[in-house]
Amino acid sequence: MTELAVLDPAIGFIPEEIDPTLDLFDEIERLKVEKNAILLAHYYQEPDIQDIADYIGDSLGLSRKAAETDADIIVFAGVHFMAETAKILNPSKKVLLPDLNAGCSLADSAPGDQFEAFVKAHPDHIVVSYINCSAAVKALSDIICTSSNAEHLIRQIPEDQPIIFAPDKNLGRYLSKETGRDMVLWDGVCIVHETFSEKKLIRLKVQHPNAPVLAHPECEEAVLRHADFIGSTSNIRRYARESEATEFIVATEEGILHQMQKDNPNKTFIAAPPESGCACNQCPHMRLNTIEKLYLCLKHEQPELLMDEVLRLRALQPIERMLEMSVGVK
Repeated sequence: MTELAVLDPAIGFIPEEIDPTLDLFDEIERLKVEKNAILLAHYYQEPDIQDIADYIGDSLGLSRKAAETDADIIVFAGVHFMAETAKILNPSKKVLLPDLNAGCSLADSAPGDQFEAFVKAHPDHIVVSYINCSAAVKALSDIICTSSNAEHLIRQIPEDQPIIFAPDKNLGRYLSKETGRDMVLWDGVCIVHETFSEKKLIRLKVQHPNAPVLAHPECEEAVLRHADFIGSTSNIRRYARESEATEFIVATEEGILHQMQKDNPNKTFIAAPPESGCACNQCPHMRLNTIEKLYLCLKHEQPELLMDEVLRLRALQPIERMLEMSVGVK
């Protein structure tokens, strides 16, 4: 039976002291079995959470795994829009997020009401939205995409069909260049991927001349022009695994380095430097989730992600379209 607990909405999680003698890894594994729960984690989570997850992936992989799971409870160690996507795909399952305040700067850059007005101003356009957006924006979209499948999906749209791409303008600009499509872009960015410094990256390349630069397409164009490979987090990980190079410079959230190092213990991975001296290449929203919050989340089955059914059904259609159109995409 679920223990009664009070979720403090002001802080986004259950503020409860944890017995310091508990092995939280063992407790989480026990609770997953007891509750028939699956733990999905994004690459940008802290290493402890990645190590205990049942599945680690990028947005496309996580969407596929959420769609096919037979677990009763989905614990999503990621950010709010990811848990929303899991709930959209699994209305009868309980979807939990360790910290409700784990949001997304990119998703926040596209408020639903403003985006609706933007779409209405371009009535003849098909709307392709990056999965890093709210359920409200998904419900206003025709097709959802991820950085893994975006180019594949856009190439399936007739060339005479005008396109709105939202919310990431850097990803949209990159896709326009790759596909030759002149898309109308929403003016949104990810605070992590826009922080990388071109000047510092060039300096790092001089210091490590044999290190390929691997960059996520959400990075600014000035950074992407120095990249040897541009791709999603999963594709960046795959490239490093298959490459004969022994050191790499990686321009995306540094959480991915944990899996890359586990894949390649004899290779060196260098996080691309941000403009300032801060740890700005860590997503502050992703890092709100901790192993302690994850344990309490499973223990009390809170915070739970709930959604209006009308909104869920509207948001489901473009996600299903994405999954149908992504057959064969890794």
